Amino acid sequence: MRKRLLESVLLMGMMLSGPLQAQFTTLDWKVHDVGNVRQLITNIGTLDDHKNQVNYPGLLHCEMPIGSNEEHIYQGGIWVGAVTPEGDTLVSVTRTHFTPEEFYPTAEPWDTIWVAHKGDTLDIPYWPGYSAVSDQDFICRYSDYNILNIRDHTPLYLDVIQRSYAWSSPPLDQFIVLNYDVIPTKIPLNNVYFGFWLHGEIGNNDIATNFIDDLTLFYPDQFMAVGEDNPGGDDGNTISPIGIKILYPADSSLVWTFKWYDHEDLAGFGRDPLRYRVAMSSGVIMQNRPDPERVHVSVCFGPFNNVQVGDTLHFEIAEVFGYGREAMMENAHYLEFLQERGYRVPFPPPKPPLRVTISSHQVKLSWKPQEGEPNPETYFDPYRGDGEEQPFEGYRVYKSTVSAQGPWTLLAEYDVPDNQYGNNTGLQWEYTDVGLLNNFEYYYSVTAFSKPDSVTNFPSQESSISGNAVRVIPGTASPKTVGKVAVVPNPYRGDVAYDKFNPQWEKPTGTRKFWMEQDRRIQFINLPARCEIKIYTLAGDLVNTLQHNNAQIGFEDWNLTSSVGQAISSGIYLFTVEDLNTGEVQVGKFVIIK
Repeated sequence: MRKRLLESVLLMGMMLSGPLQAQFTTLDWKVHDVGNVRQLITNIGTLDDHKNQVNYPGLLHCEMPIGSNEEHIYQGGIWVGAVTPEGDTLVSVTRTHFTPEEFYPTAEPWDTIWVAHKGDTLDIPYWPGYSAVSDQDFICRYSDYNILNIRDHTPLYLDVIQRSYAWSSPPLDQFIVLNYDVIPTKIPLNNVYFGFWLHGEIGNNDIATNFIDDLTLFYPDQFMAVGEDNPGGDDGNTISPIGIKILYPADSSLVWTFKWYDHEDLAGFGRDPLRYRVAMSSGVIMQNRPDPERVHVSVCFGPFNNVQVGDTLHFEIAEVFGYGREAMMENAHYLEFLQERGYRVPFPPPKPPLRVTISSHQVKLSWKPQEGEPNPETYFDPYRGDGEEQPFEGYRVYKSTVSAQGPWTLLAEYDVPDNQYGNNTGLQWEYTDVGLLNNFEYYYSVTAFSKPDSVTNFPSQESSISGNAVRVIPGTASPKTVGKVAVVPNPYRGDVAYDKFNPQWEKPTGTRKFWMEQDRRIQFINLPARCEIKIYTLAGDLVNTLQHNNAQIGFEDWNLTSSVGQAISSGIYLFTVEDLNTGEVQVGKFVIIK
């Protein structure tokens, strides 16, 4: 679990005014990635890291489908407005334009994002005995009073416990469910309104990064706002819209407000009473926006009265996707059924305990459950309609040459023999892939899948492919000392598209899809376990120094930049490799042609 402990002065920067107190907060982020949606979750309540609060390194906040590089959310988060006993009208927000973030976790090391999978039980300090609901639950807590001195912010003294759910298999893998428990901790509240604000950004990040041609739609009978890419434009044609659907309370007797905004209009909503009166409690339901523009929308509802200290207000919201608007609407209707059942539907077996053995030109995968490990073959699913005692049916083996998110190729399927399901191939617990290129990256995954539910006709459920993915680099172990160190490719040619190889020799880092100069790559191979590599110009000037300390892999990459980060030019270069265990040195040369 990634944890960051930062002083509030670093977190808030210029957003704070007045004398700062010694305030701290523990920041964290996670990404839902088991299904067909990759969604960033933070423990400051935002669905983005636009202001780089939690140091999320990715470029996309909400990708659907996985691997498409199609973005859907620029910014998003909840609003809570209320009237205090003194008659003050206050609004606390996790995210909007022209307003600082106002919710933060405490500094406690456990106030990060907790992760639970179906069948897990966690003892979270504020939720002992938490039982997982989905294939991937994220749980966090934040409050609007943990950091003071935020500009123009008077807290309502609210704790918010947030849970988000994601599933790995159809028909559940095209939405994310967000649960919010809002708890007053200091003062009773009246006329409480709850809202969700979204700045959608629906387009293909490979093509464009400025998405201003989107459609803004409202479906009041579905309690849902929708952002959809308008066909054409310089951002391509996006596969899925995004719907923000209120699942609970879906109560037409409440006062509902659906509004869209121009970007500049939001500057006027920085004052709490105006935001509360116009954006949250006015009861205005705007029509679909007539012109394609940026998606700036809020969905708000209330009031909830006589909310005492310690009471809990519970809300459920879903991000809904689909392969087109009609499919999204079908998923929205299905979510109503799912919510009514308390999200109790058949679920997949636990992921197999995957182990990898690497050798030259091959990879051996094994997944036989050992004592004490989760065993897919013996799991029980109490939510099946058919009461099947052994819902497990088999294993699938996948491979990708691109990334841990696919695209995936099915290599093998093994299932329980002598029944009415599948091919009855019989179970296996090992797979060896041969003929691989040494020192290239490959990705493998092994999943477990269930029998379909014969009573409810619910389809077979499969554990997450990406959730069990491993990165593998076949090759030889380190030699005993230097003597056979070489550089590949040699010569390195700038006119060769190394990023188009399959598998790729050069690839963008992180979630970036496009190649950049810093992605160039040569490799020093046949390195001993501990050695130092020095690279020189032909004139003898030191360009860079690399350290290698790994007995399992005998290579080290270099991105053709100097020790100060400058790209090197074409030419002949010399290198030395010193074995730090023996003191032996090997000298060699390589050529760069750009």
